[in-house]
Amino acid sequence: MFPPTITPALIDFMRTSYASPPMAEVFAQRRIEVTEVVLPGHRGDPITAAVLRSSEFTGVRPAVLYAHSGGLMFGDKFSGLDLVLDWVTDLGVTLLSVDYRLAPEFADPYPREDMYAALEWLAGNTAALDVRPDRVLVAGASAGGGLAAGVALAARDRGGPRLRGQVLDYPMLDDRCITASTEQFDGIGVWDRVSNETGWEALLGALRGSDEVSPYAAPSRAVDLTGLPPAFIDVGSAEIFRDEAIEYADRIWRAGGDAELHVWAGAFHACDIFAPHTNVGRSMIRARNTWVEKILAD
Repeated sequence: MFPPTITPALIDFMRTSYASPPMAEVFAQRRIEVTEVVLPGHRGDPITAAVLRSSEFTGVRPAVLYAHSGGLMFGDKFSGLDLVLDWVTDLGVTLLSVDYRLAPEFADPYPREDMYAALEWLAGNTAALDVRPDRVLVAGASAGGGLAAGVALAARDRGGPRLRGQVLDYPMLDDRCITASTEQFDGIGVWDRVSNETGWEALLGALRGSDEVSPYAAPSRAVDLTGLPPAFIDVGSAEIFRDEAIEYADRIWRAGGDAELHVWAGAFHACDIFAPHTNVGRSMIRARNTWVEKILAD
């Protein structure tokens, strides 16, 4: 169940209702091996993650670091994974999905720095995981898309692991909530303006909207978008993140970078999660899979 408007009073409810269902049968049917790992997160604190690999592939493989959806306040490492399991089964991807710590209990910088620490762990364990170090992507949906964009920015600025690409599905990028689409989708839709403000305030508290917000937390704040890995960005035309996603792609192009942008006509937020068997849901999944296959090719 996903209420149209999420307020702080509903966070505990959402953590229960949005928790991922048992996935063991799905993994078994698709011949996916899952290993739970503990790795050092922000400040070295232990966090958990899942490594997913297809038993049908052998040898060295590409990898994807994945950040789940959930408005930065709920969700877990298996949330929304059914959308990207084709990468594991069809492309031989090793998928590292992270239980980054959630706001408001763990406010910024914990979620983004947990994800960046997971990238460093992945880069430091490519040999043990049989992963090609030159074929690593970062990906995420909604709040996870914003985290993925922040990881790509941080990796560039810190001289961190080199990324092959970034997959930003209907990403949560801008804490200011000042676009036309944030005004249009107030009180309607899967994730409306109030829900968005709830998520950002959980993450940033009183800093939301101020000049002190880090671009790694809210990537739309980044002044410089040069030197980023190629991006796949998609968003629905009937959702709150429409304008900030379009603007982010446009700014990547203006900075000389590479972005593939899809604006899905009539699609609401996370349409591919909530309506994967519709024509637009299938088109979203197909376009994403095609781009990932292309970017990972030799």
